[in-house]
Amino acid sequence: MQPETLLEQLTNAVGPSGREDRAAQIIVDFFTTGEGQSWITELHRDRLGNIMLRKKGGGANPPRLMLAAHLDEIGLIVSAIEDGFLRFSPIGGIDQRVLLGQEVIVHSREDLPGIIGAKPPHLQQPDERKKAVKLEEMTIDLGLSPERVAALVQVGDTITIKRDCCALKNNVYAGKAMDDRAGVVALVECLRRLKDFNHQAEVVAVVTVQEELGVRGAFVSSFGLNPDLGLAVDVTHGEMPGLADYEGFKLGQGPVIVTGPQVHPLIFEKLTAAAEAGKIKYQVEAEVTPRGTDAYAIQVAQAGVASGLLSIPLRYMHTSVETLALDDLKETGRLLAEFSMAVDDAFLEGLKCY
Repeated sequence: MQPETLLEQLTNAVGPSGREDRAAQIIVDFFTTGEGQSWITELHRDRLGNIMLRKKGGGANPPRLMLAAHLDEIGLIVSAIEDGFLRFSPIGGIDQRVLLGQEVIVHSREDLPGIIGAKPPHLQQPDERKKAVKLEEMTIDLGLSPERVAALVQVGDTITIKRDCCALKNNVYAGKAMDDRAGVVALVECLRRLKDFNHQAEVVAVVTVQEELGVRGAFVSSFGLNPDLGLAVDVTHGEMPGLADYEGFKLGQGPVIVTGPQVHPLIFEKLTAAAEAGKIKYQVEAEVTPRGTDAYAIQVAQAGVASGLLSIPLRYMHTSVETLALDDLKETGRLLAEFSMAVDDAFLEGLKCY
């Protein structure tokens, strides 16, 4: 399966934080009955729903490398039912400015199509027309009678934006849930590249859950694995009009290697060296905190883990039209593979002594 095909399947799938099962099943099927079953040694799901894809390393006690990317997407949840219309709250940091007029799917006793509406401008007061519509002023219309809505929908049902992945020009793709299913596809691309190689490190690619609610899946999985070192793969802001050069990174110019106090300097050096040796274009981002990505959970697992962070440039984050360059995703997977093959006992010893 080509990376763009998997990207389309994953981003089109339903999987808000805490309800990732439909998207997770695509990964499970790929590595149990599909093309990827020969790429790994073991697949395991923990109690929270994280998917751990293990490829064994060489030697009696190989270094354990954890690679992580999150599967969950931002979404909504039914908070109240009012005369057949649904009030809702966000799951994760959804951009409220783009909600009005969106098509949605309410996942209740059955999947119900709906739209998000609000009082039209014709009926607003003059001062209201100058302001963005607040989330509390929006409702979801299912086109059903109040009695039918009451029979089908419950408070607590999840809601996702209805949006299919689409290909733009120049191998650029747009859609919902690119954050961070693009990172998941990069993990798969890494395992595809590693399938024919013997490497010293034991590589455990973890598809995490509930990242958008506080990196919960990564906390659980990194604590359980207790890796020797780890890398998180997520997205960062892509360049676009209105951003300064230092606020966004160029699409098509390769993965972004993050540096900062939370990134072990030898891991940063190893990543840049692997990129240069593999002739992989890359960009560098200075960041002072890992919060907001799985890198934070990995770093503070048990007694602490030497960690790093790779990011894929992404425009319009936390909307339904998140946009990226497919080449950046592929090169992120290639860099992960190059790094994984370079991890050995000597590098691990250096991390301990730094």
